[in-house]
Order: sequence, then C-alpha cells, then structure tokens
Amino acid sequence: MTMPEEDTNTMRALRALENSSSSVRLQAVLAVGTTPDPRFVGKLVERCAIEPDFYVRDMLTWALTRHPAALTVPRLIGELRSERAQARSQALHTLSKIGDRRAWPAITRALLTDADDEVARSAWRAAVVLVPDGEGPELAETLATQLGRGERETQLSLSRALIALGEVIMPVLRAARTAPDPRVRRHAVATERLLRDPDAGFEFAIEEAKRTVALGTTGQEG
Repeated sequence: MTMPEEDTNTMRALRALENSSSSVRLQAVLAVGTTPDPRFVGKLVERCAIEPDFYVRDMLTWALTRHPAALTVPRLIGELRSERAQARSQALHTLSKIGDRRAWPAITRALLTDADDEVARSAWRAAVVLVPDGEGPELAETLATQLGRGERETQLSLSRALIALGEVIMPVLRAARTAPDPRVRRHAVATERLLRDPDAGFEFAIEEAKRTVALGTTGQEG
C-alpha cells in the first residue's frame, strides 16, 4: 500500500530534523515553520533539548511559535522538569517568545535560581514577559537573590530582567546595596544606574558601581 504524498513529505521532514548537517536541519525547521503542522510539535520540542547548533535552536523556537499555543505550551512546560539543562533553557526561551501567560505558574523559584546559568537567564527573561499584573514586586524579590551571580553576561541579563519590571525593583535594590557581599552591592548599584540612565551601558555602570562601593557610599545614595 502506497503512503499518501502528504505523509511521505512529513516523514521526510522529520528525518531531515535529525540530519547530521546543520544546514539541512535548518532548512527542515524553516519548512516546518512555514507550513505549520500539529504533527511536528512533539518532534520540534524534543529537538530543542538536543540540538547543538544555536541557529537551528533559534529556528526551532520560531517554528514552535508558528503553531497554536494550546499545543505547544503544555509540551514546553513539561520540558521544564527535564534533567537536561538545554531542554529547560530552550523551553523557557520559547515560552518567553510565545508569551502565553498560562505558562506563568510553571516559572518556579527553582528555575529562577537554577544552578545552570543559561537556564536561570532564560527563566529571568521568561518571567518578566509572563508575570501577571501585581506580581512584579514578588518576582523582583526572587530575582534580587541572584544579584552578584556569575560573570558580566549573566549579570547583565539579570539587570535587564529587573529593569523590565520598572520602579517596583527599587526596594530590593536599596536593600541589596547594604548586602555583605561587595559583588551584590556593585550589581545592585549598577542596575539602579541603568534603570535611571539606560544609555549609560552596563560596563560604565558596573565601573561606576565599583567606585561607589569602594567609597562606601552605597547606603547613602538616593
């Protein structure tokens, strides 16, 4: 019995998603996203967890956003419990792009404080997109526990997430300016500088913050 042409094309596309060539995989994902098909959702989500190429992963996210949220969001939420860090981080990234607030309850404190920097950064970005009205202050308190964490790239991601919440972050930043850890104090001061002057740039803000902390004036500002 001959398989219908539509099913044949589907099988061919599914196989192409596992091709050893990243360019072939990229083209396959582009084709799937251009012509969305519910049968691909599971495979796209599964591929996100293991795809080694950044550009293909980004295209996987785009392809998933082209499918109905009712199909994609539950599958992506399921990935947040994966032991594989890439599965968690890519699912969070995709949820932030879909922007369906029904995913908010799945953005747990455990994800926001995940030991893997990429997972945590993706969780921060997703959280500020999905947070319901009125829950910004509580989210800010959780995010503030991560001040001083990691290298510049990670710290910049956290600052951007906090700044996206707006003025509700000021109480937690003021509290963090008196923290015992100088890295936390510097990060808090730099984040406040960026909130006040977005054009300052993170490098400038962090260098200014270093001087402020060294002078011991963090508790007296603003």
